[in-house]
Amino acid sequence: MDEKTIRETLLKGERVTLECKKAKAEVPKSVWQTYSAFANTIGGLILLGVDEDLQEKDVSKRFQIIGVYEPRKIITDFWNTLNSDKVNENILVDSDVEVVNMDGAQIVCIHVPQADWRAKPIYLNGNVYKGTYRRNNEGDYHCTEAQVKAMIRDSNADGNDSILIEYYGMDDIDPDSLRQYRTEFRQENSTHVWNRVDDKTFLRNLGGYTEDRQTGKEGLTLAGLMMFGKGLAIRDRFANFRMDYLDMSHLVGDERYHDRLTYDGLWENNLYQFFRIVSPKVQFDLPRPFKLEKGGKRNDDTPQHEAVREAFTNAIIHCDLMMDAGILRIEKHDDRLCFRNPGLLKLPVETIYRGGNSKARNPKIQNMLRMIGFGENVGSGFPKIIAAWKETNWGEPQLLNKLDVDEVELILPVPSPKSNSTGVSEGVSNRVPNGVSDTAKAIYSHIQADPNISRNELVNLTGISLKNVQKHINRLKELGLIRRIGSTRFGYWEIIE
Repeated sequence: MDEKTIRETLLKGERVTLECKKAKAEVPKSVWQTYSAFANTIGGLILLGVDEDLQEKDVSKRFQIIGVYEPRKIITDFWNTLNSDKVNENILVDSDVEVVNMDGAQIVCIHVPQADWRAKPIYLNGNVYKGTYRRNNEGDYHCTEAQVKAMIRDSNADGNDSILIEYYGMDDIDPDSLRQYRTEFRQENSTHVWNRVDDKTFLRNLGGYTEDRQTGKEGLTLAGLMMFGKGLAIRDRFANFRMDYLDMSHLVGDERYHDRLTYDGLWENNLYQFFRIVSPKVQFDLPRPFKLEKGGKRNDDTPQHEAVREAFTNAIIHCDLMMDAGILRIEKHDDRLCFRNPGLLKLPVETIYRGGNSKARNPKIQNMLRMIGFGENVGSGFPKIIAAWKETNWGEPQLLNKLDVDEVELILPVPSPKSNSTGVSEGVSNRVPNGVSDTAKAIYSHIQADPNISRNELVNLTGISLKNVQKHINRLKELGLIRRIGSTRFGYWEIIE
């Protein structure tokens, strides 16, 4: 740490990662609250011998270098206290504490890194619930009991989702969800020995069912219930957690959204069904270049589609499923895709960008998704997203650690949908008037290409619900662009010229 770096830090005036204290002759007692807060948040810098005027709006005038009298004594006292029972763990090394000369005065600089996820929470006076602090723009604050429990959960090297959920067994599994998953598993792993075992054994092998050898109790794990459970069973046990998808693209007039998937009783709201239903919806408007593989099979997947699936997978495997009022929320806008999950980042942001290290909260769920072809478990997922977006001119992804709401959000900029990015054929834009959504144009294009196409096939092609497919069809009929000849089951579509 040198004078130039400190001055640059002071000019930024970032309260979340900077704390200044007068500390003329001794270590201020409040230093320890800041030590705990920085360690439990994203790290920060404590400057002893710098006075801060919080009322001053001009950052260049806010800080005054006053120095300390005996910096070596202060440093010795600091280390002695740090290595006592004042704090539960010393996470500093010698180079984290130093003296810097500024304006003819000496200040003590203490760099506090973000604590390793296995060491959190860092707390004071031997009391984890009363002595744990975190940091925000206002300074240090006492953690709530829920926040402390979240850090304790995160310190478990085995993750959060392998715990036994007592009194929940195979009767609480949605048979259709498990059947659909096993079909995907079989397609991805055709020779795997697990394909020949019964459902309970299959779940046990996956980590979705377990037995406590000491007590003899057995049942679903958190992973098993949340991935494949019946919606009612999940809501009974985890009423605090919910999943929500909102499509706020292509809005017309005062529409708030035109497609939503939430708890409405029309689907089994487990994680597998949420991923299965929402994944095609969120990818639908991404540009798909026409490309043929050997044998004439069309391959319109792209690195960007793969990156979106990776982002969705990451949001699921990093969810804190036991948080109060936790929401796994996926939003689709005209210019961006947003993936939000409850729980803060376990690793520093720079480590995640660098890759090579993965610490999922839900490693069992991570493995379940990986076994059907989704997600990485070697820390390459986020770098893959960054690399995919660098190939485009869509903008830079943003990974936000939202400390105020205990939530992580990944924002992926996307281009405003163009007619040829949704499978719309040439000339459709000229036939369909302005104000009609690109989704409706895509449906018109599919009908034009295949007059015998069914509504269910349109659902699969567009990634939206049957209800919304019908809404767009009705709109095309109102505009006099299409009509139905014959019955719903045996008829066909006619394009009105």
